[in-house]
Amino acid sequence: MTETLTHKEWVLAALSKHERALLRFAATLVGADRAGDVVQDAFLELCKADRVAIEGKLVPWLFTVTRNRALSIRRVERRHLGEEEAHAMESLDVGPHGALETKEAGRTAAALVEGLPPKHREAVLLRFTGGLSYKEIGEVTGLTTNHVGVILHEAMTRLRQAMKAHEAEPAATGRRSA
Repeated sequence: MTETLTHKEWVLAALSKHERALLRFAATLVGADRAGDVVQDAFLELCKADRVAIEGKLVPWLFTVTRNRALSIRRVERRHLGEEEAHAMESLDVGPHGALETKEAGRTAAALVEGLPPKHREAVLLRFTGGLSYKEIGEVTGLTTNHVGVILHEAMTRLRQAMKAHEAEPAATGRRSA
């Protein structure tokens, strides 16, 4: 009985510590309305999992399970929706909208991240919304730590270039003095 309580306390501590980051990450993959279900599924898996096998790698394990569940949901949706509708829906689901929608810089950054190639976008989201290390990102994505570093470097370079290009086009946004 003590072992079950210990396992329960361990799961509850993991929930308390990692739920918000997992929700933010899941929202970027399936939208805020389905993120809770995805994260709930991840913690249900944790309840059934062997603690000894996971304990040293809990964070990447949780993000991997969350990622896999979210990708599974997206695959099912693609089967039910046309590819065009699914792509349009994904591009609208930028993730947690709160502060991003209230600030121009946040919206711009989210749009620029959304415009990255899928591997780059996923690595950036895991790093900055999930707070994962390069090693943990590698465990989640199946990439080597060095490859994660290269992908993040490329992503940040692309984001810097895109931000400079965006800042250089104030006339194109239609802002004119009256």
